[in-house]
Amino acid sequence: MKLTVETEQEVDGRWIAEILEIPGALKYATTREAAIAQVEALALRVIADRIEHGERPTEPIHITFAAA
Repeated sequence: MKLTVETEQEVDGRWIAEILEIPGALKYATTREAAIAQVEALALRVIADRIEHGERPTEPIHITFAAA
């Protein structure tokens, strides 16, 4: 499972980071690094929640975050 992190700086200076493969997984922060860390943590929580609710992936879980 490869997750792509896309970042962009907003006009007001904040950074937004988004996981492209998980709709709605995005976080704002004051720095790019903080936004990436927060969205990666959110992605892991979403994946864990899906597994807990029976949505097991068909392949073994190997998670890699890559910049877009």
